[in-house]
This record gives sequence, structure tokens and C-alpha cells, in this order.
Amino acid sequence: MNGTPALVNDVMTHRVVALRAGASFKDIVKAMREWRVSALPVLDSSGRVVGVVSEADLLPKEEYRDGDVGRYGQVQHLAEVRKANAVTAAELMTAPAMTVAPDATVGHAARIMARTRVKRLPVVGRDGTLKGIVSRSDLLKGFLRDDEDIAEEVRHEVVARLFGMHTEAIRVEVLDGVVTLAGRVRETVLIPLAARLARAVPGVVDVRCSLTGPRRHPDLAPDLPDSDPARLP
Repeated sequence: MNGTPALVNDVMTHRVVALRAGASFKDIVKAMREWRVSALPVLDSSGRVVGVVSEADLLPKEEYRDGDVGRYGQVQHLAEVRKANAVTAAELMTAPAMTVAPDATVGHAARIMARTRVKRLPVVGRDGTLKGIVSRSDLLKGFLRDDEDIAEEVRHEVVARLFGMHTEAIRVEVLDGVVTLAGRVRETVLIPLAARLARAVPGVVDVRCSLTGPRRHPDLAPDLPDSDPARLP
């Protein structure tokens, strides 16, 4: 991934089923069952995403099937009662839809999902047209990377770029996604940055940084102790 954060476009599903605003209740249920999804984006006549219909939007139809809601229930659950009487995607959908751009980072998409408590996001272009959909499971794909693949990226995109020719003294090991950095470097000011950049590599679960500064020279600085291993910021 060339040292850059994974983008939504890298992990999203590009082939997506969507609904028109006039799609009927039964057509929505059939589409969800056929495609094995729990939510579908709704498009206007120009292909722009205007909302999302989820299973939660459909459930009031069953919940209020007997029609006996009562005055108090109508006031407390007005939105649900409306959806119980809805018959098209336009009436059922939650709008406006929470969306994300294809060039947004995976981390940004994860924050939107966590904040809004949704399981998937329609991915839209600058003109609002549907480009794909990204789910929680898509955001976790990076953690399937092989340890050696992660180690190679840390060596080339973090260690080599920060410390240049002095990388032979730095050991990079990865086990179950946990990166260990060990060895001595001249530029100790870069140690915290190395840890942060390694943590940002897709697939990294944690970073353990044991990088230290160069050995002291007692004849030049007899009162200075050896450098201690750097602590993660």
C-alpha cells in the first residue's frame, strides 16, 4: 500500500444493488434476501444517493400490524408509526444518508460508523452518485495481511525513509500484526515518529518500540548514561 493509509476505494464492494425511490415494500424485502444484505441505498433519477433503507426501517410494518398503537404510542413513536404505513422506499428510507467518499481513509470511515452506529456506508463520488458500499467487515480486511508483508512495508516505508543508510542496525519483526522495532539509531528525535508511522501501516495491531540512541563514549562524555529504550508516545 506504499506507506499510505488504506483508502475506502481499496476495500469497498464495487458491485452494489440499489433501490429507486418508488421501489415497493415487497421488492425491498426480496432484494435484501437475494443479495443477503440488511440495508440498501436509495437513488434518485440521477443516480444520487438520497437515503438508505435498512431492516430496522421495515420492522415497524410487522410491529404495528394489528394497528392498535394508541394515542400515547403515536406520539412517542411517530416515526415508526409512519414507517408502518409506508409502502415505498422513499417513504421508508432514512434520509439524508450517511455516506463516505472513495478517497477517504479507512480510519475516517470507521469513525463515521462508530459515531452514527451504522454497519455500512454508501460510497459516493463528488456528484453524489453511488460508487460502491463499505461495511464494517470491509474495514477489517487490512488485518488479514501477512506478517512478512507488514514487515516489508515498515522496513521500506518507515525505517528506510526515516533513518536512510543506518537501517542495518534496526531490526523489524512482526508477529500476529504486532510490530517490534529494535536497535540503535543516531537520530533519537525520530524514534517517536517511527513508532507512530509504523502504527499507521495497514494491518498493524500494535507497535513495541525498543529503539535507542547510539552508545555513549566514556572518554568524551563520562557523565552521560547510556540511552534508555524509547517509550511509545
